[in-house]
Amino acid sequence: MATTTRILSRQPQTLDYASPTQFKFGINILPKVEYFTLTANVPGISLPQIDNQTPFKTIPLQGDNLTFDNLEITYIIDEKLENYIELQNWVRAIGFPKTRNEFKSFRDTESQRFPTATTRSVSKDIGDTGLATPDGSMFSDATLTILSSKNNPILEVRFQDVFPLSVGSLEYNQGASDIEYLVSNVTFAYKIYEIVSL
Repeated sequence: MATTTRILSRQPQTLDYASPTQFKFGINILPKVEYFTLTANVPGISLPQIDNQTPFKTIPLQGDNLTFDNLEITYIIDEKLENYIELQNWVRAIGFPKTRNEFKSFRDTESQRFPTATTRSVSKDIGDTGLATPDGSMFSDATLTILSSKNNPILEVRFQDVFPLSVGSLEYNQGASDIEYLVSNVTFAYKIYEIVSL
């Protein structure tokens, strides 16, 4: 497709600016977090540079493996810490700090809540292949919906196979002069994301 050089054809059709407050974040496995979300980001993407050595100047060339930044959200903690506990349970299930039963019980519970979990065939022993326990319940899909100035959805940023890397701490403070509600942030990794026009 050729790039047009006519001035009138190069002018934007939409003159509204993007507002940082016009969004809605949703993650399938965390229904209690999505309502309280304060901030969410569209992660950056970077492409590595390959240096082509010459006897004179080093020539930069484009690489071929994209690096996606992490998805990060900040959310308000509800009074009973239900949304914080949801995230803690997910991270603890993946890391199972006490027993392997933490992993198993979370996986079983989430498989029943979201029955679309996939089952992969893996070997349990040499020569023994069979169906593995579903691991789809350890991941979730997430959507960041971008809203127009009239609060209509116009874009979706769709994240596949999201899982938490870290959950922020909660800081209580008796010396606070004003009421500042507790907030926490969480960092997610994911397989890939796509931006889709609605």
